[in-house]
Amino acid sequence: MIRENELAARHLVLPLFVQEGQANETPISSMPGQSRLSLDLILRRAEEVVEAGISGVALFPSIPDDEKDTVASASTKPDGLLQKTIRALKSNFPELLLITDVALDPYSSDGHDGVLIDGRIDNDQSLPILAAMAVSQAEAGADIVAPSDMMDGRISAIRDALDQAGKVETAIGSYCVKYASSFYGPFREALDSAPRGGDKKTYQMDPGNAREALRELRLDEAEGADWVMVKPGLPYADIIHLLRTETDLPVAAYHVSGEYAMLRAAAEKGWLIYEDCLMESLLTLKRAGADIIFTYGALDAANLLREEY
Repeated sequence: MIRENELAARHLVLPLFVQEGQANETPISSMPGQSRLSLDLILRRAEEVVEAGISGVALFPSIPDDEKDTVASASTKPDGLLQKTIRALKSNFPELLLITDVALDPYSSDGHDGVLIDGRIDNDQSLPILAAMAVSQAEAGADIVAPSDMMDGRISAIRDALDQAGKVETAIGSYCVKYASSFYGPFREALDSAPRGGDKKTYQMDPGNAREALRELRLDEAEGADWVMVKPGLPYADIIHLLRTETDLPVAAYHVSGEYAMLRAAAEKGWLIYEDCLMESLLTLKRAGADIIFTYGALDAANLLREEY
């Protein structure tokens, strides 16, 4: 009766990795229980998501190397892997919220989130590519485009491009505060999207900085973000709380691949109980102030919640 915070399936988003093929499932070794899935298997998983009461899925495409180039040109193909997946999901599950990733790294031969020129990220050359990518996703049926690239000014560029394309109702879920974290390793294995050289510290945030998060928040609010995200989750619970106290926008948290993988690995060793620690982790993110939680454990958590965990 007096519990202060509650977790429900509707607060959760399940990230899904999409790949080409038919009946094609590729397990991700560093993320037990997670796989890259072909479209037919994505549709089956989406049915589970809807039945579990989870609000939406976040889609991440696994692009073959021979389709990658320095300017991520495959990202805007109307018949591209992600666009086909969006259309199929929206046709079969119109009630399911579809969230799409906007960044160059899945499509880039350099593995960076922006255009790499002479060893440096060119912020301004990246913006029109990101905007075109967001429009392509929206035209395929995405409900929320979620820029994770951390280029300056990308929210404004994407909002303008969406409005000009007549996609005024497509929302922008900004990866507003994304740290240059070591917890992303399993995700990069899943998409083969690790930088081919250098790192992402020039455009993702320094883990030592908190006040910078407020600057990023104010910029994204002014540029037209509809909700803001903190990534990773548990190591940055203080930042989630900081944003919750400073904005009226919905705040999302991403319980990232490394956080999920640690729980799975420790449970396999018998050092902890996966289900208990997953639920405690997600409730912690909710208590910190997250309205929305992206987690690879979304289906596990939703099933536990149905059992009145």
